[in-house]
Amino acid sequence: MKTVHGACPHDCPDTCAWQVSVDDDDRAVALSGTPEHPFTRGALCAKLKHYPERVYSSERILHPLKRVGAKGEGRFERISWDEALALVVGKLQDAIARHGPLAAMPCNFAGTIGMLHRYAGEQFFSHLGATEVDRQICGNVAFDAVTATIGVGTTLLPEDLEHSRYILIWGTNTAATNVHLWGGPIRAARRAGARVVVIDPVRTPTAAHADWHLQIAPGTDAALALGLMHVIVRDALHDTDYVARHTLGFDALCERIGDYPPERVAAITGIAADDIERLAREYATTRPAALRLLVGMERYSNGGANVRAVACLPALVGAWRERGGGLCQFTNDLFHAALDWRVVMPPADAPSAARTVHLAQLGRALTDETMAPPISWMLVYNLNPVVTLPDQNRIIAGLEREDLFTVVHEQFMTDTARYADVVLPATTQFEHWELMPSWGQTYLALNPPAIAPRGEAVSNTELFRRLSRALGFTAPELLSEDEDRIRALLASGSPLLEGITFEHLLEHGWARLALPDDFRPRANGGFTTPSGKVEFESATLAARGLDALPGYVPIAEDADTARTWPLRLMSAKVAQFLNSEYANLPLRGAMRDGPLVQLHPADAAARGIEPGDAVRLFNERGAVEAHARVSEDTAPGVAYLPFGWWMGSTLNGSSANALTPDGLSDHGFGSNAFDARVEVTRLAAPA
Repeated sequence: MKTVHGACPHDCPDTCAWQVSVDDDDRAVALSGTPEHPFTRGALCAKLKHYPERVYSSERILHPLKRVGAKGEGRFERISWDEALALVVGKLQDAIARHGPLAAMPCNFAGTIGMLHRYAGEQFFSHLGATEVDRQICGNVAFDAVTATIGVGTTLLPEDLEHSRYILIWGTNTAATNVHLWGGPIRAARRAGARVVVIDPVRTPTAAHADWHLQIAPGTDAALALGLMHVIVRDALHDTDYVARHTLGFDALCERIGDYPPERVAAITGIAADDIERLAREYATTRPAALRLLVGMERYSNGGANVRAVACLPALVGAWRERGGGLCQFTNDLFHAALDWRVVMPPADAPSAARTVHLAQLGRALTDETMAPPISWMLVYNLNPVVTLPDQNRIIAGLEREDLFTVVHEQFMTDTARYADVVLPATTQFEHWELMPSWGQTYLALNPPAIAPRGEAVSNTELFRRLSRALGFTAPELLSEDEDRIRALLASGSPLLEGITFEHLLEHGWARLALPDDFRPRANGGFTTPSGKVEFESATLAARGLDALPGYVPIAEDADTARTWPLRLMSAKVAQFLNSEYANLPLRGAMRDGPLVQLHPADAAARGIEPGDAVRLFNERGAVEAHARVSEDTAPGVAYLPFGWWMGSTLNGSSANALTPDGLSDHGFGSNAFDARVEVTRLAAPA
């Protein structure tokens, strides 16, 4: 028996450190958390505990497959790797010969979040000259809005929330999607007397366990933030010294927030004026005060404005002064500064892509008959777009095109893989090298392979090495081995990696970035905006045609839309699985359970819907049929349908993204999926 240290590959802020027990037959027989890890502390989430079931599932794809039925039918036959490569490369060469390299396109995102496998194809497709994919669909709007306000750089460290005495969790379900932060620093803060307040349209597990839940109307976050600032300034609760020395545009901000008294904000947000007053006073007068936000409020057509307004609050009250005060968002910047990204990304002098397709608009790109040249060869990896991207039915229509050759590199026969022409077997995190940064804590982890790849599965990096060789590419960066790439990533010379070597990580599994214990980079200013201050008024945003000041603009829609589709759709993540991973496992996924359409009692009563009724949730894009749950956990005027279930889990074989639009946010990227409006009707009982 041997023990191999590693780390979870999922797109989750926790990046759990794990250890795999492997027997003499090279079989992983146990998985547990690494107890010495200071952040994850030996605990694995309910999803990750079942990771070995993914590895050894009888449903794993272990050999190359070629389609023999209609697209979407799911009929395939086994072929050899030589046959698969010859077919895939031959079709790629044919597409390039007919239309040029823009006919080829990758389709990938964050199915694994590590440095090697998330970015495995970047250099290959750049070398090819293929159509580029704009992957700014999750997190980028929130990051951009915060950056415009306080500049680039890490915000309040998640670990330091244990020092907070007022924690305002805004639009994120921490207890379900960030369990180690909830059970570690936030629990420690509460034991020391901290108050936890949650702002969310849905009574999530986080809201249910908080000290106070404010049920806001979807997409009105900016109005609430402006109302809070109104009360804080009106009552002279702001930090005049911090504002004077470290902010820009306070006078203009005061003029703007004058238009947002609590009574007006109450009418917009659905939160009582008295509660707005109380929240403003508590937040401004309890120290240290922390705001925790991630990506929930960005997924609207006004998403950037929502995050931008909220991001102004900490500077107004001087919360950045104290350890445990400020805005707690991402830790990506630390790892971007620490690692040598040139190892995995195209060279700086590489030609810019001649064409870019936004990931949120994949269906639009695949069905646009005017696109020249058309996308005729696509490689999908690290992504299940049929389930996880907006406008599901249009994506399916694109994948059904006979002139589109689709390759899917996967572990399971996903809803997307069913439309592939060739499916290639992918390794799991037990079976390959990986270097794991984190976007939610400060520890770097190394993941060596614990077992040999099952069947004929290959890693993302090995797939692109094979494709490169088959195409005759000889550039060293396309052919380098994984261990060499990891060593090069660590050889950046960054002081954040002081004392962190490949050998140290191989022995211990993880290491904390070299940060001071009391990390308060903005206690005395030091903001990385053009002015060096928190910019309540941003010339950068104005130059981009956006509002220079924080402001509230209603979700972009007309009155006819609201009348036709009276309910706002929300489709957040659920605890059973992450995005679409684990949704196919019988223990916790769609084979045992199915999604419920959750309605407020008033909305259900108006439609004659009782708990457990079969209902039809629909709009102009599609329909989902499922069973109803009636609860005040959902705000009035909202239909809540969890995201990530595979299509077979519902009564009619469609899932939440059959209903979501494929527009972009006010910042010109991201997604407006939460703009979706729907109607719900009761389905007649079968005769």
